[in-house]
Amino acid sequence: MTATTTPRLYHIALSPFCRKVRLVLGEKRIEVELVEERYWEPGSEVLKRNPAGKIPVLRMDGRLMAESQAICEYLDETVPAPPLMPGSPLERYEVRRLCAWFDDKFNEEVTQPILSERVWKKVMKAGYPDSKLVKGGLRAVKDHMDYLTGLLETRKWLAGNTLSLADFTAAAHLSCLDYISDVDWDRSATLRDWYATVKSRPAFRSVLADQVPGIPPAPHYAQLDF
Repeated sequence: MTATTTPRLYHIALSPFCRKVRLVLGEKRIEVELVEERYWEPGSEVLKRNPAGKIPVLRMDGRLMAESQAICEYLDETVPAPPLMPGSPLERYEVRRLCAWFDDKFNEEVTQPILSERVWKKVMKAGYPDSKLVKGGLRAVKDHMDYLTGLLETRKWLAGNTLSLADFTAAAHLSCLDYISDVDWDRSATLRDWYATVKSRPAFRSVLADQVPGIPPAPHYAQLDF
């Protein structure tokens, strides 16, 4: 592979970590080839691409890159326009703090239990969903929505007054849940308006076109005015 080869992203549709990278690639207007990586199936080469056995994996600039946060910051440094990390250390700290909030806490309490039970068990033919885990995730998302609403009542965007990687990280997780209609947008008009603004960006188009076989998206999922 040469540095001029079109980048290739190994991903799956309803992974917030894959979507996070896709959104940044889209925002940076970097053309990318999407390759579905069904890592749970026999014959998957995910371990050859990433010894950690995780996706996304981005093949770009003659190398394979893993871990969504590291990939996104690499993209922001190498393709600086438009910038997704602020200029000051304190502002960058806040962006990274919120990225970690979603990729760690929100994922553990909300994204992972809901998607694992309602989507991936069906896709992987791994049994029936555990309703207790789903209900726990649905309860937890309410507290997270209230927290984000509080941030947006004092800021234009989640991490401050400029669009940042924190917004795309949050939108990546929420969009996965929105695909299966598991976000109660009536709970917060402030958060709904923020999401509608992010969702209307050109970078979101490929994400809104996602289809998981056997699991159709919610009727409002691709609508910009919902």
